[in-house]
Amino acid sequence: SGNAAVESPYAVAAKRSQYVALRETPLRHGSYRGLAATANNFAREVAMDELAGMAGKDPLAFRLEHLEDERLRAVLGGAAKKFGWGRKVAEGRGVGLGCGVEKGGYVAACAEVAVEQGAVVVKRVAQAFECGAIVNPPGLMQQVTGAIVQGLGPALWEAMAFAGGKIANGAFAKYRVPRFSDLPVIEVELVDRKDLPSAGAGETPIMCVAPAVANAVAGLTGKPVREMPVRV
Repeated sequence: SGNAAVESPYAVAAKRSQYVALRETPLRHGSYRGLAATANNFAREVAMDELAGMAGKDPLAFRLEHLEDERLRAVLGGAAKKFGWGRKVAEGRGVGLGCGVEKGGYVAACAEVAVEQGAVVVKRVAQAFECGAIVNPPGLMQQVTGAIVQGLGPALWEAMAFAGGKIANGAFAKYRVPRFSDLPVIEVELVDRKDLPSAGAGETPIMCVAPAVANAVAGLTGKPVREMPVRV
């Protein structure tokens, strides 16, 4: 934890990073996949898209201009290539991306979304992931694919509801998680770095799904998205 947990991978001339320590809370809390990286990366990558817009730059080009880490640049380029970043998409569709580093893993994701009947629908996700040398390709593919599916939950639906000082959706019958009918087309690019030691892949692949979706929605609607779950 500490400042190391929120340090940005982007090269910025003048920067300051800090964190807010978790204090006593009225509710019990526990670990989430990716721990704080999922929320921190969401905030950072949404901000990067807003900064790109202010600079009049393409979100991919803007990130590459501020990235010196070759491993992160590689997965960002890999995801963009697999997705076909820059191609014209159908009317009523939006595209977005996000990238990040955590626990020795490097990840980038691109998403294509639409708004149907007032709700965000993710149509496609392309993700590139690198965690050093790949030991078990099928296992790694399952981890990354599963993380993408799970990442759709907080991006679009997962949130606790309260009424009268009590949790109103404290059961899976009421707590919305991704379903088979929600799944988009999923494409994964695994980057095998046999020259590097292996790192774990159980957590990091989740952290770029929500920002990619949020940035796609922001691009489609023209309104900034700064909260999860994403609403229109």
